[in-house]
Amino acid sequence: MLQRQILIAAKRTGSYNFASASLPLPGDLPSSPRHFASLLVFSAFLPSPHPPLRSPTDYPTTAFVHLLKASSRTVNSLLEAQSLHSVALKAALGHDDRVRLGLLNLYAKCGFLDTARKLFDEMRNRDVLSWTILISSYSRVGKFEEGINVFAEMLADGVPPNCVTLSSVLKCSVGFGDLQKGKSVHGWALRNGIEFDVVLQNSILDLYAKCGTLDCTKNVFRLMSEKDVISWNIMISTYLRDGDVERGMELFMHSPNQDVSSWNTVINGQMEHGFGVRALQILHNMVEKGPSFDHFTFTTALVLANRLTMLNLGKELHCRILRVGYNESAFIRTALSDMYAKCGDLEALPFIFNSTSEFVVGSVAESISWSVRVAGYVKNGMHEEAFKFLCKMFQLGVKVDQFSLTTIAAACSDARILEQGKQVHCCVEKLGYGYDVFLASAITDMYAKCGNLEDSRKVFDSFVNRNVVLWSSLIGAYASYGQAAEAIQLFEKMLEEKIIPNEISFVHVLSACAHEGLVEKGWDYFKSMQQEYGVVPSIEHFACMVDLLARAGFLKEAVSFIHENSISNHPVVLKALLSACRIHNNITLGMWVSEQLLQLEPCDHEHYVLLSNMYALEKRWEDASKVRTIMLERGIKKLPGQSWI
Repeated sequence: MLQRQILIAAKRTGSYNFASASLPLPGDLPSSPRHFASLLVFSAFLPSPHPPLRSPTDYPTTAFVHLLKASSRTVNSLLEAQSLHSVALKAALGHDDRVRLGLLNLYAKCGFLDTARKLFDEMRNRDVLSWTILISSYSRVGKFEEGINVFAEMLADGVPPNCVTLSSVLKCSVGFGDLQKGKSVHGWALRNGIEFDVVLQNSILDLYAKCGTLDCTKNVFRLMSEKDVISWNIMISTYLRDGDVERGMELFMHSPNQDVSSWNTVINGQMEHGFGVRALQILHNMVEKGPSFDHFTFTTALVLANRLTMLNLGKELHCRILRVGYNESAFIRTALSDMYAKCGDLEALPFIFNSTSEFVVGSVAESISWSVRVAGYVKNGMHEEAFKFLCKMFQLGVKVDQFSLTTIAAACSDARILEQGKQVHCCVEKLGYGYDVFLASAITDMYAKCGNLEDSRKVFDSFVNRNVVLWSSLIGAYASYGQAAEAIQLFEKMLEEKIIPNEISFVHVLSACAHEGLVEKGWDYFKSMQQEYGVVPSIEHFACMVDLLARAGFLKEAVSFIHENSISNHPVVLKALLSACRIHNNITLGMWVSEQLLQLEPCDHEHYVLLSNMYALEKRWEDASKVRTIMLERGIKKLPGQSWI
């Protein structure tokens, strides 16, 4: 059946005619010169280097298998893959298992897994390599459950997996967030005496790092018989993700090999935990004694320049990007656009895209350029200019995509502009984007932040297939308006409908528990987040837990929780504790927290004012005066309050 489909598809594209003209009729010798000539013609279309064809006698299987291997690195369309398949069929090689394996690998690497699966099912002798190709392909395209199911079929078929197979299955377990399935694979390997190579050990380490606990991950790392740079990078990123920035840096400094990924990990980790200055210092060290920047380094560094609002750093990075030729990367261009927009240099935005391509009306590049400029105005708080620019896009016939509308909806949320938000909602429906669940989430959030929970709920209810993003938006809407009971009820409803909550869902529901004073329920959610759903707590989750305990009056327990989780150096955590100190009038603890905040954020005027006021409440007038003097010496001024009324 599959052979017939391939020949029909090849005939439509002309490749069938090529095969018919070049290849011998049935009964001709497979090593005929015409056979070999057809392969030479076919191989001429493949980029060098590819295996040379030495003689016609190489043709029947070996040479064609070599060509399939070379093609798997270059072919990227289904029609091209089917063209090669048609040649194999016309040459009567379609039943050779080596050729079928090569074709399976070709289809799989090109991402045509339905065709690959059909070919696999028709293979007579399915060895470990063919099973592994299929499993790893499912893993690569994110079809993790299918990969795990194929592994179960493999075991049922009596084919023993090797290290590469097991590594691919473990990647599926990580992607699917299934720790128990991953543990089963690990246990199977131990029971069956599999000799663990470093790749398999790294896959096991990655499983426990992303789905398990820090203690389990540390034990696996300690017991590894062989460690490479990937092993160290996994462990470093685990500590950083867990919030232990100091331990992560210590491990980085002591790792025997540091590649560009190691440096990227620690820079990104420092930045994500709010230590922008430290991240900048590490970036400078990388320039002086580290490896050359890659795409990810540049992207991360541009995000850092964005967050620190350092236009000069961004321009230096832009120059480096142009020198090394990375300016064609879509990710880097987006990061550059965001950086210039955040730093207020909106005039630079058109040149980022003009430097790479001439815009064609209606082209993707044109649409991206305009959309990024809209986002730039929004990020700089220039909401009126953003709306004008959006109107100009409509007038000039520039395609307005979901990104632009999502950005404008976010602007309406930030500026609390309900009327313009309603207009954006109308545009979404008129342009046919009403199906987009992410846009619906932005509209839901916009109505909620503008105080219209009723319309927010209507948008939510209008969707039949709601994903976790849409659920989280509405849960967050109720939580932010103090309707904690409704937020919790909605979260429970989401679980009933078998929607797996994500990190944001748990931030919202923990915040709701904190405002409602539901300490025990909050603890239950926090535990289930890790144990049932494999969500690793971020600093936002820890801050919610501190708020939950401290707001309910458990200040000692909140302090213990902070020390137990080594999160005392995160401003968002300390601010949650400080807020509770003011509620419960605990001046002593409040002063200690304010002093810590002052060390972490010495440029934030609020910390000086709060500390000075607390000293005054304790009648420590001299200390209060010193704080005010330090403010003056450092040029820090209390920002005056403003009103839009």
